[in-house]
Parts: sequence; structure tokens; C-alpha cells
Amino acid sequence: MNTAKKNVAWAVGLMLLGTAVGGAQPTSAPPAAAMTSTNAVGPKIQFATPIYDFGRVRAGELVKHTYAFTNTGDRLLIINSVQPGCHCTTAGEWTKQVEPGQTGGIPIQFDTVGNNGLVVRQVTVACNTANQPPSFLQLRGTVYRPIDFNPPMAMLNLPPDGEAASVVVTITNNTDEPLTLFAPEINNRMFTAELTTNTPGKGFQLKVSVVPPVSMGYVAGQINLRTGWTNPAVVTFPVGANVQPAIMVIPAYVTLAAGPLAAAVTNSITIQNNSTNAVQLSEPAVNVPGVEAQIKEMQPGKSFIAMLAFPQGFEIPRGMQVALSVKSSNPRFPVVKVPIMQLPRPVMPPPAAVPVALPRPRPPVVAHPPPPLPPLPAGH
Repeated sequence: MNTAKKNVAWAVGLMLLGTAVGGAQPTSAPPAAAMTSTNAVGPKIQFATPIYDFGRVRAGELVKHTYAFTNTGDRLLIINSVQPGCHCTTAGEWTKQVEPGQTGGIPIQFDTVGNNGLVVRQVTVACNTANQPPSFLQLRGTVYRPIDFNPPMAMLNLPPDGEAASVVVTITNNTDEPLTLFAPEINNRMFTAELTTNTPGKGFQLKVSVVPPVSMGYVAGQINLRTGWTNPAVVTFPVGANVQPAIMVIPAYVTLAAGPLAAAVTNSITIQNNSTNAVQLSEPAVNVPGVEAQIKEMQPGKSFIAMLAFPQGFEIPRGMQVALSVKSSNPRFPVVKVPIMQLPRPVMPPPAAVPVALPRPRPPVVAHPPPPLPPLPAGH
């Protein structure tokens, strides 16, 4: 019986404890506004689409698009800057400030001049969104040229002993309008061009060649092709020829310190034969007295070193052209000449003027009148 009473008392105690704990808990959750009042969203920008694909356009056309955006935050949105990634892309007058829930626009213009093939341009938008990184807009598409040249430039490389070289250029009409090309016109007599038709109105070939005799070094030219269109009425095509010199001098000239030289100086010059035929160099000489010149063969018929020894006190006479001359067995280059120049003497600055202390002027002497005489006594 005592055990039963103890169990009943223990159960009643648990019930009372549960009632006390349950009464300490709140009857409902706090309002949602109270929970978010310390975590405001602020201004926030959201674009309808940050990527614009303009498809396929003809080179020279302007691509224009306005990127629409909305302020999805709860504070005023301010667009601080719109920065395109290249000079061919520009931004127009965009919406500077947008209230919460309102929309705005950023106009972008892309100039396709000079572009060809797939292009991708990016624009960076910076605004007053503290919890958002800068936004990036993208503009992409394909730019095609009405008339395409492949390769875009005719470059011909000739070895020293070569007299002829040519390259074939493919011309393609990328439009639906048939194309007619007329005989090529060239502004440099060193080049010649022959035009043939592969597919009437669509495909052509242009064979560009050099005409001997060729000049050493790089030579440029331009080919004009008149079309049957009004736009463009003429297309231009650049050409160039690089003729490797048979004999190369490194360095191309000798430079001396200002004269007269404070000490004797020795300079070395490398002379390289790029021709397929061996060459012999002999009789090195400088056209002023006192300079010793020697030539040494490093690789038979191909590579040489010329040594020039200038004595102490050497100075090139004013107005005289001085050069190293070496005789060559190459009939096209019987003499190899290397100019010799000397730096001008440094100009000494004029001496600084020493200020001269001038005597201080004396104050002017003022003549004072004599004091008046005393009056004479009466009776005089």
C-alpha cells in the first residue's frame, strides 16, 4: 500500500513539473518583421539577360542593343559606371538611378569594322550594391566580310639568290549577290597579279608574283580590284616581299664615343654570307688615316669578323663620311661598306653668373637754411 502511494505521488509530481515548464514557453512565434529588421537587402540589380547574341552581321555594320535591368532590392539603385572592354564597343546614356521595383536600360553599340569571324565583347557594370560583385554583360556573334581573302595578305619571301616567288590567294563572295571582279591594278612594278574564276560570281583565285630584278629588304605594294557592286566598288589587297640580303653586316654601323678618344678602342663586326655560293672577303680599309682594319674568316666562305682598331685621340673630321670597305667576290655585291659614326662632343653649360654686390646708395644730402640772425638792439 505504501508503495502504491509513493508511485501516485511520483506521477503527480511529474504532471506538475510538466505544467510549470509548458507555462514558461511562449504561446506563439515572434513576428517575421522582427526577425529580418536587422538584415536589409539594399539595392540589387538583376538583368533580364546579361548575354546578347546578335547572330551574323556584315562587317561595317553597327550592332545596337539595350540591356534591361530591374532593381530587385529595397533601396535606391545607382549605376556608377559602364565600362566596355574594347574601343570598338561603346555605352550610350544609361539609366543612372532606379527606385526599388523599377526598371532601367544600358544601351551598348558595337562597331564591326575591322572584325571578322566569331567575336565576343564584355562590358563591366559597377553600381552601389554592397552585397553584389560587379555585373558583366556579354555581346557575341559572327561578323563576315562580303569579300574574303585567304590569306588576308600576300607575303613573298625570297632567298638571296632567288629571282622569282609567287603565292595564290583565294577570294570568296560571302553574299547572295553575284560578284564580278575586273583585272587587278598594282601600285608597285615589282609585283604582278593574275586573276582567275573558280566559281562564277562566288569564288576566284589571285596569283601574286614578284618581277625581277628585285630590291633587297622589304618591299610593300597594294592590289586594287574593281567590282561590279556599288558597295564596295573597289577592294584593296596588301602585298609584300621580303628579300633576304646576300651579305649581312652585324652591327650595321660602328658608333664611337665622342672625340678625341681618351683611349685606343677596338671594334668587331660580323659579316655573314647568306648566299648559297661561297664568298671571299679581302682588303679591308677605312678612308681615314690611323685606323687599322683586319678581316678574319670564321667559317669558310660563310662567316667573317672584321676588326677595327682606333688610336687614342682619334676624331672624325667635321663633315666627313667615314666607312669600312671590304672587297667581296660576290658579283652583285663587289664592295661591302660599314658606316662609322662618332657621337658629338657634349656641350658644356655656360658658367653660372656670379652676382656682384652693388654699393648701397647714400642718402641724399639735404641743404638746411642758416638759422636767422638775432635782432639788432634799438638805436642801431
